[in-house]
Amino acid sequence: MAYLGNVPARSFISFERQVFTIVNSQTAYTLSHSVTNENDIRLVVNNVVQEPGSGKAYTASGTTLTLSAALVNGTDEMYCVFLGRAVGTVNAPAGSVDTAQLASEAVTDAKVASSIITGQTAETSIASDDLVLLSDTSASGALKKMTRANFVSGVGGTNTPAFYANRTSGNQSLSHDTATKIQFNVETFDTDGTYDHTTNYRWTPGVVGKYIIGVGWWAIGNDYGRTFNCYIYKNGSQHIAGISRLGSNTPRFWMTQVFPIDVTSTSDYFEAYAKLETNDSNAMEIHAGSFSNYFYGYKLLT
Repeated sequence: MAYLGNVPARSFISFERQVFTIVNSQTAYTLSHSVTNENDIRLVVNNVVQEPGSGKAYTASGTTLTLSAALVNGTDEMYCVFLGRAVGTVNAPAGSVDTAQLASEAVTDAKVASSIITGQTAETSIASDDLVLLSDTSASGALKKMTRANFVSGVGGTNTPAFYANRTSGNQSLSHDTATKIQFNVETFDTDGTYDHTTNYRWTPGVVGKYIIGVGWWAIGNDYGRTFNCYIYKNGSQHIAGISRLGSNTPRFWMTQVFPIDVTSTSDYFEAYAKLETNDSNAMEIHAGSFSNYFYGYKLLT
């Protein structure tokens, strides 16, 4: 047979079917769809097709189906097929649909079973080459894979570079009213080798970011100190300061300060300075010892 336009996809057309619940002694049943007459349906009783028409097995009009004889519940079965109502389709043959028949993004969340995730075996450990599936927002949400090793390397971070140094031997003199760089010359740790503990006594993090830097020292002497200042120098200039003025004079004083700093260039460097004023303008000393002085810094996770 010739067609104008597309050939109907007849192999996937199905006709609507209605199954009836048998009621003893009842000959009238209600159809789920209105019909013109009994020829619009095929009635099947106990798997036998019935003959339509007056004086035959059944008649139908509108939504009323009338049998010529009543059936018995529990013994008889009855259904009808609406011959003029093609409303459903049968399943396509297995393997007949591939990606070419699917529109892009046609499979929605509602069509994907949660068991795809929940039904998998729970892992208690992950190997470095195990894969993680992710959506790439820079590529319109395209799905991409990444190894666990690469994924972890881009998440979180570490508080490095970091260092901690002391002056453990030999007191360092502090002249009256003079800012003096403290020579912290022994490292407890230096994760990236960024603290110079032999020549310039400065920290050059080398990584842009937000940091915490701290310094502490104990000043001692025979004179009496009145004002103690603690400075952090950035690139050779005073950057931030902590100042303490004493209510009474003392020959010993402990100073400790913690500062936030912003490293904006890989060449930025930081140094710790101390300055004090005494009653008679005499010098005092930074007391050496691993517990009496320190200089440290570390990167913040942002």
